[in-house]
Amino acid sequence: MERSAGILLPIFSLPSPYGIGSLGAEARAFVKFLSDAGQRWWQVLPVGPAGAGNSPYTSASTFAGNPLFVDLESLAERGLLSVADLAASRMPQGGLLDYPAVEKSHGALLRKAFAQIDEREAERVRAFESKTPWLREYALYQSAKDHFGGAPWYDWPDLALRGHESAAVERWREELKCEIAFHSWVQCCFFDQWAALKRHANERGVKIIGDLPIYVSLDSADVWSERGQFLLDGDGKPAAVAGVPPDYFSEEGQLWGNPLYDWPAQKRDGFGWWIRRVEGVSCLFDAVRLDHFRAFESYWAIPARAKSAKEGTWEKGPGMDLLSVLTAWFPQITYIAEDLGLLTDAVHALRRAALLPGMKVLEFAFSGPDNAYLPHNYGPHCVCYTGTHDNDTAVGWYTGATEAEQAYARAYLGVGDDARDVAQALLRCGSGSVAELFVAQMQDYLGLGTAARINVPGVANGNWRWRMEPGATSPALARQMRDLTHTFGRC
Repeated sequence: MERSAGILLPIFSLPSPYGIGSLGAEARAFVKFLSDAGQRWWQVLPVGPAGAGNSPYTSASTFAGNPLFVDLESLAERGLLSVADLAASRMPQGGLLDYPAVEKSHGALLRKAFAQIDEREAERVRAFESKTPWLREYALYQSAKDHFGGAPWYDWPDLALRGHESAAVERWREELKCEIAFHSWVQCCFFDQWAALKRHANERGVKIIGDLPIYVSLDSADVWSERGQFLLDGDGKPAAVAGVPPDYFSEEGQLWGNPLYDWPAQKRDGFGWWIRRVEGVSCLFDAVRLDHFRAFESYWAIPARAKSAKEGTWEKGPGMDLLSVLTAWFPQITYIAEDLGLLTDAVHALRRAALLPGMKVLEFAFSGPDNAYLPHNYGPHCVCYTGTHDNDTAVGWYTGATEAEQAYARAYLGVGDDARDVAQALLRCGSGSVAELFVAQMQDYLGLGTAARINVPGVANGNWRWRMEPGATSPALARQMRDLTHTFGRC
């Protein structure tokens, strides 16, 4: 990875007249802004269908795209929606994302557009299906879930379908074929639009960093159709679930509830499921952040009936057995290890053995001169962040920091007590570091406070809702960012 700079901004946070960011004009405008600002990377979060709490890390599929990101205006340009349809679906710009309203409006328009497709469009979808192996199970899973009122697969009334028995699967595939066709078409639209956006970005010198969540949701097409990859009982229920012990993100730890992998079974299979998984993201992204990297070395296993993440134990992860497979199969991908949390020497050794850059977060840095997140302690093979999507904005972080942290930050950064001045100094500090890549949240260049935070780990509701205001990415801001990036040799 060359010395460079980038911006972290989720797709859903892009400004849009339809309530949520999409893969259309606003995404292309943001690419132009990044190019003008001298930024060579755009980091997005997982782009699959959001799950519980609207989190992109609890998706119904590790392979599918989020239907809410499908650009409605491009469907109108193809004659599948009318100008009146779009006008009736407009929502106020800015403000927090209203998921129920967006899902209702967007869902209705996607179904209306699907009703207009002709045989040529249907043939295009069939061609997409033929080269997309995961789509067959995902479309059936989503159709069955809709049919059963949104119930998770392990509560479906048809026990044979719940168990993914072949006869039941084929019977329901015929029963729900119209719904299956709809969900297949939506995925075809998403991946066509994504490919166009990625091509547009790459042609303008901007590459995309995606995210590979370490775990998948229990209620997902992946677990329903491939439960042999996971540690489940005969009823499809996990005996233990994923999470993390108490750390600097959460005093109580985090009880995520995801099923754990059957690592010995996956190793015997040559990690084929992971190969297919990474092959999927390789079509979407130029670089992939390996979420919760420490679990590749050891993971926190929590009894399924536990009330708290504190009740877990450490279990051995797949280590280089898996990482060597992924790096060998996909040498074109740049991997970034999200090596945050409670780390050990073994975790650091694993990252070094895999030759992966780790992450340095400036908001964790200001406890004293020996802190590993301070730039004077970096080695060059790392990625520096002001903060990630799990952190507060720079302004919000400083405002809520302890007096000792604030004092040390002011002394280190050479600024006064104004939070926006501190945020600007953090941007300069990260830009000037030896890290190969410096990434800032868009909110930090905008000088926004805690109200613009993306996610609070361990808090189930109210996250993933911040939206950027229209016009925030001004030419003046692009020039300011480009000057900073050029000054520190990152353009």
